Amino acid sequence: MKEHFSKIGFVLAMAGSAVGLGNAWKFPTMVGQNGGSAFILLYLLLTILVAFMVFLAELSIGRLSRKDSVNAFYLLANNNKKAWSFAGFFMIGAILIVCFYSVVIGWIVYYIYKSFFTLPQNINESAALFSNLLQADIFSQIICFSIVFIFIFLIVNKGIKNGIEKMNVFMMPALFILLLLMLIYSFSFDGFLKACEFLFYPDFSKLNENSILNALGLSFFSMSIGVCAVLTYAASLPDKINVIKSTLSIILINVLIGIMMGLIIFTFVFEFGADSSSSGPGLIFVSLTNLFSKLGILGNILAFAFFVSLFFAGVTSAVSMIEPFCFYLINRFNIKRSLALFYIGIFVYIIGILCILSSAVKTNYNFNIFSYDLFSLLDFLTSNILMPLSAIIICIFVAFCINQEKLKNFFIPYMGHTFFLIWINFLRFICPIAIAIIAISNFI
Repeated sequence: MKEHFSKIGFVLAMAGSAVGLGNAWKFPTMVGQNGGSAFILLYLLLTILVAFMVFLAELSIGRLSRKDSVNAFYLLANNNKKAWSFAGFFMIGAILIVCFYSVVIGWIVYYIYKSFFTLPQNINESAALFSNLLQADIFSQIICFSIVFIFIFLIVNKGIKNGIEKMNVFMMPALFILLLLMLIYSFSFDGFLKACEFLFYPDFSKLNENSILNALGLSFFSMSIGVCAVLTYAASLPDKINVIKSTLSIILINVLIGIMMGLIIFTFVFEFGADSSSSGPGLIFVSLTNLFSKLGILGNILAFAFFVSLFFAGVTSAVSMIEPFCFYLINRFNIKRSLALFYIGIFVYIIGILCILSSAVKTNYNFNIFSYDLFSLLDFLTSNILMPLSAIIICIFVAFCINQEKLKNFFIPYMGHTFFLIWINFLRFICPIAIAIIAISNFI
């Protein structure tokens, strides 16, 4: 018998998929650089107009079919069933993401370990520590990556109810509590008011066409659209669940955690005079680690709590990316979950190790393809090509190739006839164009 999420289990699992490491460095940095709360309002608007619409489309494929991604497209297509079934293989993009994403979570495990010892005393020491980890300390990277690999595959092996749902029911509230405690502690610093101004002061003069593209791209990618995670989780939805309210809850959790992380990070950035324009992993692993050291033993405690919260955010996302291909292998070849994960695991582990070696100067293994090392190539391929293309196909498939009566019967009880017409027309004319613009802008 197929397992199903509970109502709260689905919301937390899907929120866990959406809340990833990007919430720690991408969201707050974009908000600060693009007009504070003006950008947040723009982000929320575009999330509702684009990401929300596509999310519901992918969700409908999974819920109406109750199948894995390949069989879902095959079952629901009105014609050309075999051709449409190939769209389900975009789930491979999720496996490619896991390969390098697990390496990054491994860096977090390394910094959790480092939080028990003396933290870097200045920015140069902090930068040297991070650079050494990536380029020379291959052994530590492999050990930490292996710990993450074993942990996430053990969770997925336990299944929907006992593995994925239980993990998210624990980790998502734990993540929120950890961030809330750190946020409350941030109130005692003068930098907190500056962080609030940085993130919430509405400076509409900073908004431009790049801000719109940034907000559109962030809203799209922060909802885990285009890797078949939404589709696969939706296949395990309980029969009676308000999908509109659940999706809005997922968006709210995602935005709330992004804002909380931003306030915490920039409180310390402004308190100790660090560079607020820095972004990406350098903001977390270099700048913030150095700032924690200025607080003595309390800094070690904060570093531990912060990196544990990042670990929770990363793991919940990684797990959601493994399940789609696992679900497909189980259904396609009628094999046990453990065997399906064994095959996936071999691929993920090998490619993950190669990602580590590709950036390690010490090994002289470059693996450069089109001037990208393997790590960067997989990131570029999945984020800029596979995910946008998959999302466009999802829009077209739901808008034109699924029986419209099935869609109406599923959605109208929750959204009404008028909003259904608005939604379906957005999928036909607005969303594919918006996603294509995002994808093309990344190549210009």
